Amino acid sequence: MNSSSLAEQTAAIARRSLLRTLRSIGIIGPIIVFPLFFLALNSAALKRVVNIPHFPTKSYVTFALASTFVLAGMTTVSISGGAIAEDIRTRFLDRLRLTRLRSVALVLGYLAGAAVIAGLAAVLYIGVALIAGANIKTGVAGALVVVLLAVLIAVTFASLGVLAALIRPEAVQAVFPLLFVALFLSSQYLPRDLIAKGWFRTVATYNPMSYFIEAPRSLLITGWDGQALALGGGLALLFTVVTVTLASARLRSRVQR
Repeated sequence: MNSSSLAEQTAAIARRSLLRTLRSIGIIGPIIVFPLFFLALNSAALKRVVNIPHFPTKSYVTFALASTFVLAGMTTVSISGGAIAEDIRTRFLDRLRLTRLRSVALVLGYLAGAAVIAGLAAVLYIGVALIAGANIKTGVAGALVVVLLAVLIAVTFASLGVLAALIRPEAVQAVFPLLFVALFLSSQYLPRDLIAKGWFRTVATYNPMSYFIEAPRSLLITGWDGQALALGGGLALLFTVVTVTLASARLRSRVQR
């Protein structure tokens, strides 16, 4: 690995990360089932919300589906963050001092498992939602973009898990509850223009979670909305770049001690 390229190094770590993730049924199961449970719960409890004037769709399953991708992405914190926390515990990272492995390749490799699981889960959620009566305004092409967005959002959260683990391994467990609160204070349940409480609408407007949700939601309900896609995808990409950069710097300093 000493003279290999960045792509080769990333692929090697990604292969290890993916195999370890796929072997961890105890991790994958809840990640897939948990968002589906909330989709079913919210769709049943809030199905009459579609009768509100100017609500954008007559199918609350379609509306709620977008937040399912974000919730699934949030759970990937435990995949990547937990994996690197385990490698810290077993001193695997310490052994990297003997190699010329680039820190960014290691970070990107850790994100691979989360990305694959998020993609598979997104396909499953779309299939279940379609059976439950949801529809996709943009058709098959839009569904493919939704899956790509789901993967990007998952990588964003997974990189946050990696950074948290590198700062303090125990901190990984505290990240998800904070993200869950942020999700609650977003446009998860209602469009922002239909939120009655002024303070809640303001918080939702400045909450990045709202835009992570509204990007795939636009493809499901509105159509090809360039602004929603640019805001959601752009914010996710920006957060990912910043977090991966910080995590790489943290890992570099740790390995070089």
